[in-house]
Amino acid sequence: MNSYAETRPNNTKTLLVIMLILVVMIGLVFAAVPLYQLFCQVTGYGGTTQRAESGAAPVVLNREMKVSFNADVNRELPWSFRPVQRSVTVKVGEEALVFYKAVNNSSETITGTATFNVTPYKAGAYFSKIECFCFTEQTLKPGEEVDMPVTFFIDPEIAEDERLDEVKEITLSYTFFRMNEEQ
Repeated sequence: MNSYAETRPNNTKTLLVIMLILVVMIGLVFAAVPLYQLFCQVTGYGGTTQRAESGAAPVVLNREMKVSFNADVNRELPWSFRPVQRSVTVKVGEEALVFYKAVNNSSETITGTATFNVTPYKAGAYFSKIECFCFTEQTLKPGEEVDMPVTFFIDPEIAEDERLDEVKEITLSYTFFRMNEEQ
């Protein structure tokens, strides 16, 4: 029969294993959001666009795509936000510049940040933004109105993806959220 002294090392070992598993699980919880964002940026999953480090693609194709623009504001942010133009037609590989307009309708200075995606989601991997207001936080003073540029192109590799042969229109959507003071 085992005595208490003989089972104690097993209990300590079990406790250490459980604590290690708990620490790993907590680490995974904190890493989940950045890892998911990285996954979406690399694959275009969920309509996540790509970020281009330089100008447009080296090749411009004859294939044209209509790009429509959508703008939303979270109800906690007292801003007006809209695209200046509703859509543009661009050739695949051609660089385009469009603007969104934001107005702070409150009596206080507010910082906001924009999330974005494209639909259809499968086109996200081929939609590349060179410059975008969404790359940084935006601070607007009371009553301030600003034009916010977006420079983008559609990667010519879209023509090689048979799943996207039927895609003739892409919608770029933004939603602005208020930044919390503690963020």
